[in-house]
Amino acid sequence: MNSADLTGAIWRKSSRSNGDANCVEVAFLDNGRVALRDSKDQGNGQAFTVTSGKWATFTGSLTDAGFAGL
Repeated sequence: MNSADLTGAIWRKSSRSNGDANCVEVAFLDNGRVALRDSKDQGNGQAFTVTSGKWATFTGSLTDAGFAGL
């Protein structure tokens, strides 16, 4: 996916982030995909996308492994 496809994306990171830029940011896109990027790049780095189903599987596995709420 090229950067033009991410124009207008609203990026979020965990509210538990301590502000030191060592986070993953996520954006939920209009096309049903989910974009991810490294916050250290301050919006200038590469982003990759996954389907919403893959994102749900990933986040569900974190919850199942006991990482929810950390």
